[in-house]
Amino acid sequence: MAGEELTTAVVVDDHPAIVAGIRAWCAAADPPIEVLDSGTTPAVAWTEPGLSADVVVFDLLLNREVPAYPDLRRLVDAGRSVIVYTMREDRDTILRCLDLGAFACLVKTEGPKHLVQAIQTASRNLPYTPPAMARAIGTDNRSDRPRLTPRETDVLVNWFACESKEMVARKLNLSVRTVNSYIDRVRIRYANAGRPASTKAALVARAIQDGLVRLDEL
Repeated sequence: MAGEELTTAVVVDDHPAIVAGIRAWCAAADPPIEVLDSGTTPAVAWTEPGLSADVVVFDLLLNREVPAYPDLRRLVDAGRSVIVYTMREDRDTILRCLDLGAFACLVKTEGPKHLVQAIQTASRNLPYTPPAMARAIGTDNRSDRPRLTPRETDVLVNWFACESKEMVARKLNLSVRTVNSYIDRVRIRYANAGRPASTKAALVARAIQDGLVRLDEL
């Protein structure tokens, strides 16, 4: 592992068996993911060592009744990369989590392959769409879609396919500042439409929902 940057995570979940499973999956991943801490409340993500984790794996039903949307929003607003890992499989729950800015939303039946990949891609600020999330996005029929210009769409789709804005700038013969400007403009359009997308993954979800890009193009 010398020379490689280790991905770290903190797990917020009140099921000991789930936490033990995530720790084992992360330890066996290639490359491995270090779980810095775990706890039954979001407090574990706000204090060290969990505060320094690259990714927060977040159980949405910590009290088993009411989804912890306010806690999810606070983590996202603080700039944390959050992966929701929940028993709730319904479309509205998944879309709500994405609307709040979750990097990805996985149901607990999806297993280690998808969770490990979601953690690793979130740590690199890259999108990942697990099956349940893809189904939710694919059946989203909400009509509040902002209108993007062809150039905004072009920059957005190329950004999804590249690992950095610098690569997009070189490919499209633009400055990085101009690329940032286009992406910021798209974020504003979505925010004004009542569908904020504060993360790259959330913008990917919006683009798929609105037919700007297909899953097989990512």
